Amino acid sequence: MKLRVTRSDRPSSDRVSIIVPVLNEAGRIERCLAALSSQPEEVGEILVVDGGSSDGTQEIIHRFATRDPRFRLIDASPIDPRWTGKAWGLNFGLQLTSPASRWILTLDADVEAERLLARSLIAHANRTGISAFSLATRQVAADWLDAIIHPAMLTTLVYRFGAPGGATANRHRVQANGQCFIALRNALVQSQAFQASRASLCEDITIVRRVAECGESVGFYESDDLVTVRMYKNWRETWNNWPRSLPMRDQYFGWHEGFGLLKVLLFQALPLPTVVVGFWMAWPRWLWITAALLLAIRVGILFGVARAYRAKPATYWLSPLADIPVVLRIIQFALRRRHSWRGRTYLRQRGGTFEPITGTD
Repeated sequence: MKLRVTRSDRPSSDRVSIIVPVLNEAGRIERCLAALSSQPEEVGEILVVDGGSSDGTQEIIHRFATRDPRFRLIDASPIDPRWTGKAWGLNFGLQLTSPASRWILTLDADVEAERLLARSLIAHANRTGISAFSLATRQVAADWLDAIIHPAMLTTLVYRFGAPGGATANRHRVQANGQCFIALRNALVQSQAFQASRASLCEDITIVRRVAECGESVGFYESDDLVTVRMYKNWRETWNNWPRSLPMRDQYFGWHEGFGLLKVLLFQALPLPTVVVGFWMAWPRWLWITAALLLAIRVGILFGVARAYRAKPATYWLSPLADIPVVLRIIQFALRRRHSWRGRTYLRQRGGTFEPITGTD
């Protein structure tokens, strides 16, 4: 049976520190902070860790800090050249959190959290005994074309890891969503999970792989609309940016993860063209039937993934048509050694880590 994080308004004596790493987020940070300001007293502090914004982000944070003393602007610039930006912000913030906080909740700047988020997460942790888990957030498609591309990309995670609703200590099977991740402070400190993601372009999955490597089970769950996210401004941003992290290529990447990408190609991307071409080309009947059965599973997953979206443009139902280009795009990024992100260029090293090199986007 799949578990989910349900709403809870039960007060708790546990305290939570929220860390929000940011860099030039003026266009969306205000919605995020406004939502966080409604969190109850379990949230003792909200550390917004800035990596050197120049677009007015810091002024917005200052404005919220004058209204709610829980908000703290942490200037983490300049970013250590040996670190990727978000990992640096998370680790920098963790070191400044209050020891009184039992839990560390990390959120992205594009997150809008419901008022009961913190209490619901604590209640779920107490109910299950899980010390680290993340939420499958409710997504908002940026435009009609994004409603085709984004679901196809999201579906690759279902084929590799299954549907949300459980926990595992197997680092090859753990799932993560850095948009909303909570863990015991002691678990993060003892495992040095944020440090482990220092040179990762998929820092969320690297963090939970490290936690699992240290023997802790890590959960991944759906929730009762506790978090909503609009990841990118348009389909071009989705197409160009999300494939950077979707291969989950880090120091833990091995044959298990490579097989996962092959599975996505064979079972998600190829059945539809095989059914169409096989019908017209009179391919062997067993091949056509196999492809048809796999396509039926893909349609079932399409209906299941639909609940991940707050509103679905009609084009959502066309997303299987994007499976081939999306899967090939992800594999392309998995093989690529050089990546650019947030004004910095990274080169994959032997062992799977990514080291910054001189140059900009």
